[in-house]
Amino acid sequence: MELVDFIAVMPELVLLTVACILLLLSTFVREEIKQSDALDAFDTPRAASMVFTGACLVLIFLGSVFFYRISDLPYTAMSGLFQADAIANVLKGCSCFALLISLIYSKQYLQDRGLFRPDFIVLSLFALLGQLVLISGANLLTLYLGLELMALSTYALVAMRHSDALSSEAAMKYFVLGALASGFLLYGISMIYGVTGSLDLLEIFRTVLDPRINHLVLAFGLVFIVSGLAFKLGAVPFHMWVPDVYQGAPTAVTLLIAAAPKLAVFALMFRLLVNTLLPLLGDWQPMLMILAVLSLIIGNVTAIAQTNLKRMLAYSAIAQMGFVLLGMLSIFDDHAYSAAMFYVITYVLTTLGTFGFLMVLSRSDFDCQTLDDLKGLNRKHPRFALIGLVMMFSLAGIPPTVGFAAKLSVLEALVDAEMTWLAVLAVITSLIAAFYYLRVVKVMYFDEPIGEHRVTGSVLARSILGLNGIAVLVLGIFPASLMALCLDTMRRTLMGS
Repeated sequence: MELVDFIAVMPELVLLTVACILLLLSTFVREEIKQSDALDAFDTPRAASMVFTGACLVLIFLGSVFFYRISDLPYTAMSGLFQADAIANVLKGCSCFALLISLIYSKQYLQDRGLFRPDFIVLSLFALLGQLVLISGANLLTLYLGLELMALSTYALVAMRHSDALSSEAAMKYFVLGALASGFLLYGISMIYGVTGSLDLLEIFRTVLDPRINHLVLAFGLVFIVSGLAFKLGAVPFHMWVPDVYQGAPTAVTLLIAAAPKLAVFALMFRLLVNTLLPLLGDWQPMLMILAVLSLIIGNVTAIAQTNLKRMLAYSAIAQMGFVLLGMLSIFDDHAYSAAMFYVITYVLTTLGTFGFLMVLSRSDFDCQTLDDLKGLNRKHPRFALIGLVMMFSLAGIPPTVGFAAKLSVLEALVDAEMTWLAVLAVITSLIAAFYYLRVVKVMYFDEPIGEHRVTGSVLARSILGLNGIAVLVLGIFPASLMALCLDTMRRTLMGS
């Protein structure tokens, strides 16, 4: 391994080493578990606390390293298997801090349910490692290995509450459908390899430009690849797993699936479709258009009928991914791609706050999951009701939240690309979505409380949740800096490729 290779993969090696060391050290920590008098739960195991602290420290370190590297020139390493560029560093840094915030929100929730264990945290780190490898993949094999490492870790996380029938059912559905989607993706990759004779993304791009190539086989391979990507994004009609997994998994695991992996899948979509298969734009653009339209319509319409908050947020996520797909439709337009990148980053930020809000309102004997659980929240906890309002406004795209700026940037890209009818459809579906988001606000502020509202979570978690809400507002009022970062990142990445 040359020095440039070691520098490129150093953060991933650090994460892998720390995760393995933390898992091994946790087996040597003597536990002193005592039954709590106040709650039917266990005190925090020392091994889990040690692993949690180590994980938080390494996430802060790695996130800082990636953001420090943003201005580095793009280059490939590991014999063309791995690439370090602007988009990789930004998305990796966001993924690290997203997982950090997720763990902070989840700690008390997991403690109350006896799930705060070293294996939960280590599996989260391995899922992050898969995301980092996926984001920097410069070879179809690297992309697939990163995707599977992320997927296998999340399968295990969903199944951790094995005594719960709903959780076990969700894990089984997730595993079976995930394996099917991975097979689609792998079959598509094999067809691309059979035509081009290479797994290297740059070499595939050059080969696809050759007019003598077998276009029919490439088109078939592209169909399977887009199908696999649509499953990982949770786009219609490959969305069947999303509501069941969101509802069946513990809320802490739902957050791990709903937040950071979206950044990695966006990177996968960008690497495959834009960096590699752009000459086949006429084939994959109509596919993405159909997926986006179906996701916007079915996701938002179905969410109206949901009374379970996690299930409602699942259908909301399906519709939100439709907006991300809309940003990928323009023809080699850095403004449109940067709008999609801005959208997915801000969506992850809002998702963190939304599920953190639900976990802070949950207790050892109670999960905040239904609309009735939020009735009259403003009367007892106005500060947390305000945070919930901000998150719902952002998901709905109501100013002055960052969700409005994100949706507006995608709509502008569509109008610039002369796809005005798609922009009109997106606005109409957003109006439909506003109904079920505002219904949550109405329940919190105008309904009579029917149960006890007790806030849990550490002081740190509640403080981070407050800062999360402030960030959603501040970035909505002043979105220019993050938009400029996304645009500059996308331009330097496209120029480097």
